[in-house]
Amino acid sequence: MSLITKITAPNPGVFTGGGTNTYLVGKNDLTLIDPGPNISEHLDEIIKVADGRIKRIFVTHTHTDHSPGALPLSKILNVPMYGRLVDGESSWEDETFVPDIVLNDKDIIETEEYTIEVIHTPGHASNHLCFLIKDTKCLITGDHIMDGSTVVIGPPDGNMTSYIDSLEKLQDYDIDYFAPGHGNDIHEPKKTIQSIIRHRLAREGKAFRRLKEAGTSSLDELTKLVYDDVSEKLHPIARYSLEAHLLKLIDEKKVKKDKNLFEVV
Repeated sequence: MSLITKITAPNPGVFTGGGTNTYLVGKNDLTLIDPGPNISEHLDEIIKVADGRIKRIFVTHTHTDHSPGALPLSKILNVPMYGRLVDGESSWEDETFVPDIVLNDKDIIETEEYTIEVIHTPGHASNHLCFLIKDTKCLITGDHIMDGSTVVIGPPDGNMTSYIDSLEKLQDYDIDYFAPGHGNDIHEPKKTIQSIIRHRLAREGKAFRRLKEAGTSSLDELTKLVYDDVSEKLHPIARYSLEAHLLKLIDEKKVKKDKNLFEVV
């Protein structure tokens, strides 16, 4: 029997891919990670597969496709919820989640079957956590690293500088593979991290060049220029990450903003 069991929620979509992945870690002493949306069909499947063995519920972050199932399951199973709240405001926040136990960077949770290390990875969300199952060297990544799609960084809670810093931080850990919040397991973790960072910085470089060429530009205008290689249907989503890139460039004093117009310094 595998130490990690995956159950995918029936919530496919543009943001969620094939659905949100819920993970059960352990054999007899189970940790439930990311119960997903509060969909009765999904919660029933979790309860059925776990068969009374869930001892605690972990949440990577409190976006509405990852944590709303936590409170109802916590009440049904009478088990505590672990996680943390965002630092400020978030557009996709699940207001029902309040952790019984707050998790912090480098916290260790040990059971007789396995050990989990908590890694705080802000960027996609200020309260985002990854969970390293040390026995299998598997990192459960939530939305920090996803399979098959680019992670959306949506200000004000999403922060591009923090996201890249958190990616670099993971390179110091002994990880064999990623178990993401959406999609399939990802192997070659170091190559994956380096590829994501290169992609982000390349997109940021393009944003800087297009803005310099334009002189001044609004966020909507610049989205069309920077994401001209992406379907226009995805531009409303890409706009979030572009804003995060521009805010990073503003912090680095490479770009300035006057009212609704951006300009290279």
